[in-house]
Amino acid sequence: MWHNAYYLIPAVLLAAAVLLASRARQAAHRVPNPKGLPGRGIPLLDAAFLAGGPGRVFDTALVRMHRNGQVVVSRARLVTLTTDKPYDKVEREIVDAIGPTRSRDLGSLRTAVMRSPGVQAIGDELAGRGLLRNPVRLRRARTAHRSIWLALLASAVVTATAYLLDSDEPGYDRPALWIPLVLLAVGLVSLAATRPPKGRITPAGRRQLGLVDDGKAWTPRQGARNADAAVLGAIALGGLAAVGTAEFADAELQEALLAAAVADQTTRATGYSASSSAAGSSGTSGSSGSSCSGPAVWCGSSSDSGSSSDSGSSGSSGSSGSSCGGSSGCGGSSSSGSSSGCGSSSSSSSCGSGCGGGCGGS
Repeated sequence: MWHNAYYLIPAVLLAAAVLLASRARQAAHRVPNPKGLPGRGIPLLDAAFLAGGPGRVFDTALVRMHRNGQVVVSRARLVTLTTDKPYDKVEREIVDAIGPTRSRDLGSLRTAVMRSPGVQAIGDELAGRGLLRNPVRLRRARTAHRSIWLALLASAVVTATAYLLDSDEPGYDRPALWIPLVLLAVGLVSLAATRPPKGRITPAGRRQLGLVDDGKAWTPRQGARNADAAVLGAIALGGLAAVGTAEFADAELQEALLAAAVADQTTRATGYSASSSAAGSSGTSGSSGSSCSGPAVWCGSSSDSGSSSDSGSSGSSGSSGSSCGGSSGCGGSSSSGSSSGCGSSSSSSSCGSGCGGGCGGS
């Protein structure tokens, strides 16, 4: 009979894990500032972030600045500032990131701007109105959900130990088998009830993308300035590859931006592999490629579908799919193709490995 007392340990662990997972799931679903959908009137850079993450915001803003004569991008992928009068907070981040030298390499500029407070704030605002889920809360919900499995494992270990310690001598009662069965049933039900959201984009966010990306050319009402609004809208929703060379009208710039996106994705993948290897050998994640360390929370794609980069083919809002998991992919209908996340340069930490794994820092 005394063996049954040991079941108190997994029972308490399971109760704590279920409570933690339930609260974390509620936090992941919480919308602090719910508002109605802006429809086709959503600002340009908000749509870019919703459809493709921080990388898509940078690409859209830089193309807009280039078309307005604020920057020049050379064949060597050097971005030169021609005027330091930014139109909004993202252009301010680009100007600040270029610095007093008035020129900077496109790759490092892209990384710096994606991780900047101005770009990250767009994700916070979208999460605040319920179009995206906060990747930190999403990561916590997934971690809490896994703790239920650990509690069930503890129950199995205690059950096995109780039977090993059991004696066949007269007067000894065998451990009760119904207790671990009850714990197993409670754990399985809790796993289903506390399952965290699959990705960062919410049903409201998918509906918003559906309103904008409805098969017709989208001309943003806010944020296009004097540049070609239809082209900027296409870049925001579908990425650079969604715009034909003739429409883009600057093949060299398009090629440079596509190459920078691919290089960023490669850097992030390499950095993530290095950090995983280092963590496996030393038990720590202190390498320069650690996933999502640093202030950048919104690191990966906010799309639900697979993890293609900004340079990949554009997606449409239509089928089901995945973070901060390759962020972090962010079910229901998916949004457009994923954008690369807050990648890392040689000096910064990799932030876009896959919050679903990924940035949950996911």
